[in-house]
Amino acid sequence: MRTFEIRTEFPAEKCTIFCEKGAFEQQEIPCSFVFTDTNVLALYEKKIRKKFPRTRIFSMDAGEEFKTPQTLFALLKEMTQAGLHRNDTLVCVGGGVVGDIGGLASALYMRGIDCVQVPTTLLAQVDSSVGGKTAVDFEGVKNLVGAFKQPSRVVVDCEFLTTLPAREIRCGIGEIVKHSALNGTLFDRLVANRAKLFDLDFLAEIVPDNLAIKADVVQRDPRETGLRKFLNVGHTTGHALELTGGMLSHGEYVLLGLLYEIEIAKKHLKCDEAYLRVLRNLAVKALGTVPESNAAEAAQLARLDKKNSATDKIVLAVPVAKGTCELLELPFAQYKRELKRIGDTLC
Repeated sequence: MRTFEIRTEFPAEKCTIFCEKGAFEQQEIPCSFVFTDTNVLALYEKKIRKKFPRTRIFSMDAGEEFKTPQTLFALLKEMTQAGLHRNDTLVCVGGGVVGDIGGLASALYMRGIDCVQVPTTLLAQVDSSVGGKTAVDFEGVKNLVGAFKQPSRVVVDCEFLTTLPAREIRCGIGEIVKHSALNGTLFDRLVANRAKLFDLDFLAEIVPDNLAIKADVVQRDPRETGLRKFLNVGHTTGHALELTGGMLSHGEYVLLGLLYEIEIAKKHLKCDEAYLRVLRNLAVKALGTVPESNAAEAAQLARLDKKNSATDKIVLAVPVAKGTCELLELPFAQYKRELKRIGDTLC
């Protein structure tokens, strides 16, 4: 079993991450209430009830479109009716949406109760379950309302990946490719094994490597004041494109955002273009078809990104060399022109 710990000083928090095939059954998990979604419950209700007998389960409608304040408050109402107290533990079994909403509910309920994350998607296992970012979407903006709340533990069991549709696997690969932009060792491993990029056995092998990268960054910068901003590679543009109402999943939009931001980096910064060419090819292989995009609308939505210092500036975390990223700030008008220019060549 691979285990990792994240310890932060302010606030004083400790998160233990367990990663092993079969970890869900094997690990002792404190639980007072289970939060999941309808897809996960349909597949794993028997497994969840066996693990947590006589424990109340609340399932939300599955899908990013239900990552809303309404779902959050429905969960809080159920927790209240269950009579949860401050020393109780909420267990979130699901993908990134379940983890984000459940994590935020645990931060709000009685001003904070323990939360355990049991991620069931590849994206949640390699990225969103770790780090304590919790949120719901609000007024058309992704993750606008949220809080930092570290889970007390994260239990990663790759057996859950066997029931994922191919689209969800691609979504998780988006975050893995993003991590490879920060870590040269992972990048080299992906390039050497690009023929296995969608192979579940290979992906299960590299889940711990991704967890180690994320855990290290979070421990050094738990509140995203510096280093952790680089985990947003591909996300500023990806989030904006996602909000235009396209049909891709979050991880696919991260890959698409990475393609845009690689081209922006090449024009505005001194870069290792040979490296960026290989990274771009890796992203294209993971993404498959590059869809048409509404660049003008996406640029406008990017103004609301939390990294921006002002509404007329767009801040991007972009790759420049193997294992190295930089923050790039562009005037809004210039960023808008760049998205149109790149979109015309990509699609």
